[in-house]
This record gives sequence, C-alpha cells and structure tokens, in this order.
Amino acid sequence: MAGSSSHQIRNICVFGGSSPGKEKEFLESTNHLGQVLVERKIHLMYGEGSLGLMGGVLITAFLGGSQVLGVVPKALAKEDLIGKIIGEELQVSTMSDRLNTMFKHANAFIALPGGLGTLEEIFHISSWAQLHIHHKPIGLLNVNGFYDKLLSFLDQDVEQKFLTSSTRQIIISTANAEQLIDQLQSFIPIINPSMSRIHWSTKESRKSLDWI
Repeated sequence: MAGSSSHQIRNICVFGGSSPGKEKEFLESTNHLGQVLVERKIHLMYGEGSLGLMGGVLITAFLGGSQVLGVVPKALAKEDLIGKIIGEELQVSTMSDRLNTMFKHANAFIALPGGLGTLEEIFHISSWAQLHIHHKPIGLLNVNGFYDKLLSFLDQDVEQKFLTSSTRQIIISTANAEQLIDQLQSFIPIINPSMSRIHWSTKESRKSLDWI
C-alpha cells in the first residue's frame, strides 16, 4: 500500500539466483539494481556468494562504494560452491541463523529472479510479515514478467479465500529498480487487529556489525 514516505531504508537484503538465468535482461536489471543502491547510499546484505544474479548486484554495489555484507553458513563457505565472498563476511552456523541475521539487520527485502532458495526466503519473510513479526517492506524485481505467474497464483489464493487482500499487498512488484525502491520506501503496512494482539520477542542479535 502506497502512501507518504514512511520507511527509512539504509540496508536492503537481496535474495536471488546463483545462476544468471536464460535471458540477458535478468543480469542487466540486477546490475542496474546495484547501481541504484550506490546512488541512494543503501548498503547491501546477501546470503550467497558471487555467482549468477546475486553476484551481479553485489559486485556492482561493492565496486560503486556501497557497503556489502555476505551472511554465509560455515558449511557453504567454499568458493567452489558459492563463488568468492564480496565485501565483508559473517559466518553463521545454520541456514536459519543466516536468515535470522539478515532479517534482524535489513530494513527491506528484494527478491531477484531465482529458484527454490529465493522463493523460500521471500515467502519466509512474507509469512513473518503476515504474522506481524515485522513490518518491513518486501519487493519482487519482476524482470521480463518472471514473477507474473507467481503473482497470479497469489491473486488466486485471495479469490479462494486462503489469503486476505491485505496480506496480498505485503509483496510489492515492479520491473524497474528505481520504482521498486520508491515503493518500498513509501510502503505503509495494513495492520490486522487480530494479529496486533500478538507480542513477539524483539531481542536483537548481540553480534556487532559496525556498519549497521
């Protein structure tokens, strides 16, 4: 839901494929996202190495001067698996630790085109928003209509009454990086009164990250 600017974005967590994908526009658009992060002085958090689309956005952002942090499970911290870590690196024990660390320190989330890992991450974060664990904005960079069928499925979920229309609005989608960040910054969550009665623990990680 759009409104007046209400969300100060300093750190964005980006999820994305470790493959460049089939269409050249995927990599071009993710490289452009990295440039936009630099222009807007936004830091980048990520949970993979430098392969594929994820590599495109993080290398562009890093070379442009944005601070970049890779949060990686120790078991995957091998260049032959995920490529070289760009920027700062924080190793954690498990995949759950990885997502929790990115969740706690990011102000917003963007999903590039990707596979099962990308889908799992974006839906995990979105389900937490539905439960009012957080109110951070979530966006899909819908390059060449990559997420059109997924968005249609969510609309069908609303029609079949498995998803409310307000919950459907948690996920923002556009093909343009500038527009997507603008919409993330102006996002105003819709508060579900029944969920607002739930009180979640808000203890922050004690891990010190000097640029956050």
